[in-house]
Amino acid sequence: MNRRIAFYTLGCKVNQYETAKLAERFAELGFSVVPETERADVYVINSCTVTGIADRKSRNFARRAKKLNHGAVVAMIGCYAETSADELAHMPEIDVLLGSAGKDGLPALICERLGDSEENQETDGSVSVSYNGADTAAEGRTRSYLKIEDGCDRHCAYCVIPAARGPVRSRAYAAIMAEAAELIRRGCQEIILTGINAALYGDGGYDLIALTKEIANLPGEFRIRLSSLEPTVVNAGYARRLIGIDKLCPHLHLSLQSGSDDVLAAMGRRYSIEDYRKIIAVLRERDPLFGVTTDIIVGFPGETEADFERSVDAVRRIGFAHVHVFRYSKRPGTRAADMPGQIPEQVKKERSDRLMAAAAEAAREYREKCRGATRRALVLAAAKNGALRAVTDNGIEVEIPGGGSLINTMVDITL
Repeated sequence: MNRRIAFYTLGCKVNQYETAKLAERFAELGFSVVPETERADVYVINSCTVTGIADRKSRNFARRAKKLNHGAVVAMIGCYAETSADELAHMPEIDVLLGSAGKDGLPALICERLGDSEENQETDGSVSVSYNGADTAAEGRTRSYLKIEDGCDRHCAYCVIPAARGPVRSRAYAAIMAEAAELIRRGCQEIILTGINAALYGDGGYDLIALTKEIANLPGEFRIRLSSLEPTVVNAGYARRLIGIDKLCPHLHLSLQSGSDDVLAAMGRRYSIEDYRKIIAVLRERDPLFGVTTDIIVGFPGETEADFERSVDAVRRIGFAHVHVFRYSKRPGTRAADMPGQIPEQVKKERSDRLMAAAAEAAREYREKCRGATRRALVLAAAKNGALRAVTDNGIEVEIPGGGSLINTMVDITL
């Protein structure tokens, strides 16, 4: 019997990677992977718990899934399931509950729940799955995430991830290299290295820089992108060594979190705004149009109006390509949850609106600086309007004219 399975994923690129891998495994077992808006026999929620909003979205989708098919098996997996298992166990819509460490066991649990077994599942040998932009087709994939690390031990005051994901664990160097080589063999043109705190990678004498160099030395035409780095680990000298690697895209997500040194110290972030600017200077020295995106939290406990204005000033001065603005969300078990000076929600909203306006203007100014520049772009897919979707080396998503034969190729374009 052909079972249908749908995935709903929240949160980080690591979650996207892990969902893509689960989708592949279920496809190999004969399941048809369908969009989460369709009726399915199984719904898998790969949850995030960085904010209360993420928690709420996971709960709401569990309820929505049961409305789509009352008889479906609904599985809640991931970080929210890890930190709030007792709470979620009381939701009648959830049939299977697995934390971050238990995701690999999901196929066996689902098959058991359906009265099947993994061994008895049959497939025709053709596996082709596209999930949330993470292309996992067995042949001809365009770009793909490659997980190199999990967990974090930095324990920032606001962050629940160490509790949800555990301490740093690096994947074996040999396993990463084998997966990278296989991706290239299948035709992947862009490998995106991802981890919860990828800069802490280390295995067998290989750190992130050495690992990236080894991947870059693999034969084939492809490029490498880093999904994010943490300035709690990386400094200007580290950045200078990293960006000299051949095939590495001039694009980086570097979390700032605040433009105020006082707030950064309260967060436990281990760097100053000047340290951050020195990293940016190194990146832009390498390429004046180096694409930098970031995260900033507004309304952290004790944040004054002057502190907030320093974040606005940082956005205006640094020239980010995009800023993810988050309102501080109290997470049980974190130091910040018990700090004095909790900011009222209305103040958080007002500051969030102002910072998003500044971020939109900064993004517009960055794109204007890129106008007229020639950049190397990877053609991803056809757009709905008949054009082609592509992404430049410095992370700008564009539409270009052309035919389907250009998909999964690199082209030089003038922005």
